[in-house]
Amino acid sequence: KVFLVFALMTNMIVTAMLLLGGSAVVNGLTGMDISLAAFLIPIGVMIYTLVGGLKATFVADYMHTIIIFVVILTFVSAVYINTDITGGIEGMYDKLVQAAEIRPVEGNAAGAFLTMASAGGLMFGIINIVGNFGTVFVDQAYWQRAIAAQPGSTVKGFLLGGLCWFAIPFTLATTMGLTAVALDVDITMQQAQMGLVVPAAATALMGEIGAIMVLTMLFMAVTSAGSAELIAVSSIVTYDLYRTYSNPNATGKQLVKVSRATIVAFGLGMGALAVVLLAMGLSLGFVYLAMGILIGSAVVPIALTILWKKTNKVAATAGAVIGLVISTTTWVAVAASLPEYGGVVDLASLGHNYSMLFANIAGIISGGVIALVGSAMTKTDFDWKDLREKITLVEMSATESAQVTEDEETLKKAFKFSVRGGGLMTLVLIIVWPMPLIASGYVFELGSYAVWVAISVIWVSLASAIVIFLPIIEARHGIAKVLRGGDKTQGA
Repeated sequence: KVFLVFALMTNMIVTAMLLLGGSAVVNGLTGMDISLAAFLIPIGVMIYTLVGGLKATFVADYMHTIIIFVVILTFVSAVYINTDITGGIEGMYDKLVQAAEIRPVEGNAAGAFLTMASAGGLMFGIINIVGNFGTVFVDQAYWQRAIAAQPGSTVKGFLLGGLCWFAIPFTLATTMGLTAVALDVDITMQQAQMGLVVPAAATALMGEIGAIMVLTMLFMAVTSAGSAELIAVSSIVTYDLYRTYSNPNATGKQLVKVSRATIVAFGLGMGALAVVLLAMGLSLGFVYLAMGILIGSAVVPIALTILWKKTNKVAATAGAVIGLVISTTTWVAVAASLPEYGGVVDLASLGHNYSMLFANIAGIISGGVIALVGSAMTKTDFDWKDLREKITLVEMSATESAQVTEDEETLKKAFKFSVRGGGLMTLVLIIVWPMPLIASGYVFELGSYAVWVAISVIWVSLASAIVIFLPIIEARHGIAKVLRGGDKTQGA
């Protein structure tokens, strides 16, 4: 029940970020009232989800992701290939150097924009890692997609998906983020916090066409991610609440009714919540940085619960709850201690880098320590066979159930591969690549900047190719069967 609360809280936070960022972009590019946009976006996603369901959203996600990558590749071409406005790599480099001379960045090496040695950037990176640990471990959207696939496919899919996803923020920052600086786009800090950097840069670079492309990319991203959150909430309410506590013998039709009702209720509720958050003055940036404070304490307890048979349920749940108390207390205490705000705790002081940083770290560490130490002090020894015996599927015969169960050896191989692959990616992306650049205080020269741009372009190009063509290659036999008219014997 404790983890259910954290899961639902995660879904609310992620959906709130989608609506806050989405409505701000729609408002900035079209002039539509931001509150109206925040309320209408979830209604559209709600209808899309009701019609599609989980399987249909897989197909729609594929099409949406293709469009997102096509838009990003277009931006890459506009910035670094069609050089009329930016001047290409050399022109961008010169403009970024000049920008740093005019307004040097406090906390960056030599005040430069072209450096990884940034105090603010490092703090954001740590906050980002904690928060995203939370959204991955505590978000039901990831779990149900993993459970819906075979373990072997899931592990490879998540690792490959992670590498492809990384190309999106990496390339958008290298193109549109730097373009906003190079072209001196007129945007305030508040607008940047609302997620308006890319729309502003696209408009400056490509005019109305750029604005339309950003709106298209936004629609694709929000509908895909938003539908995943709606389905996640409906799954929790339908199976973990209704079927577990209210109607254990519920039929498939009853579960579908509850699921649809939940989607409608959550969609409308989140639209209303987004309007309230906007009225409070909260932005996408603020909620993004705060999510680790609110859900980070549950990360290690959940990880231990699924990986360690000696995890004690009281220690795990206590770690999540007490960790939340510690993180929020730290958040308020640090905000109150900042001298520049005179001890006042408000959105400004709570949104300060130090307040966010220390609270995020306090949450994930305290939750993990309590769960780990508490479990080590007990004699808990969970029998994994209970999962097979006590978790039942809906309206599925014993034969069908056996068909979807993989043997132990396959599961162990998948687990080992995930640990090695995930560990290597973590080591490279968090330690090996950025840390030497940060520690050395290196400021990019033209050559190294060109290499950086080349890496981002190659990465996003390979990711695009994988996203577009790999599903077609893997499904080629099924596609060929459909094109031939299907299985005639089965049809007869």
